[in-house]
Amino acid sequence: MSRRILTRIALVFIVCVVLLLALVGRQLMAPALPPVAEGEQPTPSAGQVARGAYLARAGNCMACHTARGGEPYAGGHVVNTPFGNLVAGNLTPDRATGLGAWSAEAFRRALHEGLSRDGRLLYPAFPYAHTTRLTDEDADALFAYLRSLPPVQRAVEPHTLRFPYGTQAALAVWRLLNFEPGRQVVDASRDAEWNRGAYLVEGVAHCAACHSGRDALGGTASMWAGGLMPDGRWYAPSLLDPAEAGLQEWPAERVVALLRDGSVEGATVMGPMAEAVFHGTSHLTESDLRAMAAYLQALPVKPAARPGFRPADVDQMALGGRLYEQHCADCHGAQGQGAPDAYLPLAGNRAVGMTSPVNTLQAILSGGFPPSTAAHPQPYGMPPFRPLLSDAEIAAVATYVRQSWGNRASPVSSLDVQRVR
Repeated sequence: MSRRILTRIALVFIVCVVLLLALVGRQLMAPALPPVAEGEQPTPSAGQVARGAYLARAGNCMACHTARGGEPYAGGHVVNTPFGNLVAGNLTPDRATGLGAWSAEAFRRALHEGLSRDGRLLYPAFPYAHTTRLTDEDADALFAYLRSLPPVQRAVEPHTLRFPYGTQAALAVWRLLNFEPGRQVVDASRDAEWNRGAYLVEGVAHCAACHSGRDALGGTASMWAGGLMPDGRWYAPSLLDPAEAGLQEWPAERVVALLRDGSVEGATVMGPMAEAVFHGTSHLTESDLRAMAAYLQALPVKPAARPGFRPADVDQMALGGRLYEQHCADCHGAQGQGAPDAYLPLAGNRAVGMTSPVNTLQAILSGGFPPSTAAHPQPYGMPPFRPLLSDAEIAAVATYVRQSWGNRASPVSSLDVQRVR
């Protein structure tokens, strides 16, 4: 290779590096916004506060911003990620540790641009890639509601992220690759109900934050195609695949009922989705639930690639069958048929048959607890078997369930259980 070509390659490389540094530097130069003095905040209307409370429910904000046993919205909840741990902030109007010194402008900027009041880049565990879609009016209503909460002073706990993920420079690079601010755009080819559903699902409820595949840096790799939650303990199934959580083939009334009630015949939400229903969708209006259903049912159908069926070891199936008969058959039935309005059927169950065994294992380990809703105020739950069964036994009963009564999912190993346990 000639010296001239090498020189040109070097110049191109230098230009690219300089451009990258300039873009990163620009990300890091956001100005701080001044604190608001006590008494300067305008008094919101009751309607604005009520609107904000509704949006906070729809977005299930309390789930992340409330520590176990702590005051609502006062922060402290730890979000485990592959890069380390993040601690959710205090959203109450405490001046020292919460949003008390924030202006409506600063709050809008956080939702729309992912910037703190002091100009720091926020971590994308705060779903600003989705809240950027909110209108200014809804952002202001949400802020009005949070300001109406009682202030709670709670010491700010530091994040514990591995280097370099905890640096502002790394965040700036992530944003260049994965984030572009913008409002929800109305699709003129769709009706008003679909557009309302898109706004709720894509923005307010930020469903894609869980139900999308992630790349090695935590960016969205496959929208709506499903993926593990950040801590790896639950799998958010694909909304494109009717064999997982795709709703394209369901009647709209069934979708609405699941979002409102948490359970319909043959299907029950558990884990993080049970939280989302309990705190969020069970409180939404019928029209908004129908709009969400319209949007979700219009998603394209893209079945996920599945490995070929591999039958389990005979001894593992025999052990799983004995354990199932001893611990499970009384509720779920000898043929996995379940019991109407009480116990979930396992035969033909989509959650049981998914390629990923994580949710089945988590239900066995930690128990299965549907949300309490108006339609099901005291739902039947399933006790945890974590302290009772070994890894090999849990793998055996999970395998038995995944390969009985017509179910044809892959067998589960003790190592699979250890990863979830």
